[in-house]
Amino acid sequence: MPALHSGSVLPNVVTMLLLLSIGFVLGMVCTANFHESYLPPFLQPLPSLLRSPSPPPPVTELPSQSPSPSPETACVVGPPLPSPPSQQPTPSPPAILGFADFLAPSGGLMHNMTDDELLWRASMVPRVARVPWRIVPKVAFLFLVRGDLPLRPLWEKFFAGHEGLYSIYVHASPAYTGSPPPAPYGRMIPSQNTSWGDMNLVDAERRLVATALLDLANARFALLSESCIPLLPFPAVYAFLTGSNASFVDSYVDGARHAPFFTQHNVTLAQWRKGSQWFEMDRAIAVEVVAEEQFMAVFRGNHGVANMEEHYLPTLVTLLGWGARNANRTLTYAKWRAGAWHPASYGGRAVTPELLEGMRRGNGECGYRSKDGGGAVEFCFMFARKFSGDALGKLLELAPKVMGFG
Repeated sequence: MPALHSGSVLPNVVTMLLLLSIGFVLGMVCTANFHESYLPPFLQPLPSLLRSPSPPPPVTELPSQSPSPSPETACVVGPPLPSPPSQQPTPSPPAILGFADFLAPSGGLMHNMTDDELLWRASMVPRVARVPWRIVPKVAFLFLVRGDLPLRPLWEKFFAGHEGLYSIYVHASPAYTGSPPPAPYGRMIPSQNTSWGDMNLVDAERRLVATALLDLANARFALLSESCIPLLPFPAVYAFLTGSNASFVDSYVDGARHAPFFTQHNVTLAQWRKGSQWFEMDRAIAVEVVAEEQFMAVFRGNHGVANMEEHYLPTLVTLLGWGARNANRTLTYAKWRAGAWHPASYGGRAVTPELLEGMRRGNGECGYRSKDGGGAVEFCFMFARKFSGDALGKLLELAPKVMGFG
């Protein structure tokens, strides 16, 4: 038997040990259950050899928070995709205001100003006499009412076809729950409670005037009630008012209700006046009315005298020295009976052509004559009160024949 030489056996042993080591390592790789990151880069297996493929992530909805990855999926499933950026709207260019935007407030008449703020804003007057724009003057009709306007259809016929030449403002009781009058007839303003014979009536009048002053095109201001009617067509009323240099605030000598309290506060008996509260005034006097504070505080004071709405404006005529700027009479007809607290009221049966014509001419007691000084004037009053709601039908019937409209 030939002898074995160590030089030939040793290489074979080394080869077998090397093959066993490589097999052992490969077996460990195939059976190991640990994260691939622990393997050397050259021994990291392909993912498909170690596990089943994971399903693709949903495409319709992304989870708000990904669950903790398992060791088998950490290298395949990445973090959640970020949300796409929101589409920002393209900013609109800033609005450019023109001159006309400053002439009148837009967006309605309701506001949250206090009376003090409103009166302060309305008392502002342009100092430049020349107007850099052609402004068509308007007549502001100020309705001081309790609630509904029963004679609205008559006024609608009066205003029809003359849009742009008038403005309308309505001060109703805050407790009024009816529907606001439709445009263009009614424009409700923020209001407060009023009561007969109280100075809060003057507050309401000033509130109406101040709101109307915010529209720089308003040149004349006429205060009316829900029982008032027009006696002339709109063109005649407009032409007379916008062409007149005088205001029409009723003011006459009457010492009744003057008390020592007023003398102590610089309102003497010689200055004391009385008159109808239903006025018509120009813009300059309207500004003075809303800006006046001294005598408003006196008439509102603790003097114990009622019906100050019949004395404040008439006395203001002398206190502020309006003089020839005021005609000292009203343009609204009312028939007063001796000793009565309220003027006569007219229902449907009382309405006749003769009644309306007599009111318009002042029943021969107009108090002024025509410009040439000879004979009676064509008209004395433009408006009349007090007409009840049941007079509407007769008034609509006579309007085209007697009043010239409708």
